Amino acid sequence: MQIKNRQHMLAFVAAAGIGLLVADRMVVTPLRDAWRDRTARIVELRKAVTQGAQLRGREQIIRDRWNSMSTNTLPENISAAENEVLRAFDRWSQDSRISIASIKPQWKQADDDYMTYECRADAFGSLQAITRFIYEIEKDPLALKIESVEINARDNTGQQLSLGLQVSGLRLNSAKP
Repeated sequence: MQIKNRQHMLAFVAAAGIGLLVADRMVVTPLRDAWRDRTARIVELRKAVTQGAQLRGREQIIRDRWNSMSTNTLPENISAAENEVLRAFDRWSQDSRISIASIKPQWKQADDDYMTYECRADAFGSLQAITRFIYEIEKDPLALKIESVEINARDNTGQQLSLGLQVSGLRLNSAKP
């Protein structure tokens, strides 16, 4: 009789263990994973809400910056845009006392909304003239961006340097919504 009680008790413990294992695999683990995913999603949403609130707080600054950038883009007329960029290069070279050897312009249609005007300029001068030239480009309100800069020495002492510069300008198309 004691052996039968022991067998019943072992069978009950084994069934309870299997039941707990099945409950763990079917109920507890999925709930824990769902809870963890939900917690991660809540953290992600809180970050998004914080970022949105920061953007709303900076809305006027962003709008003013966009208005400034959009008014300083290249003109819609392609020849006027090219002329404006070439005059800017002339102005920067005179202000910095750098000698421009060549400018190779090229239009690129990036999208229906805008085009870019890329210019490869080769120039030479002293280090001071080159740094002043780059500074003049960067501070100019014209919507130009320096893409790449290459500086090489033209003599053994490094007094004369050559500059290879890639600049791109933005032209917005006037597609009104």
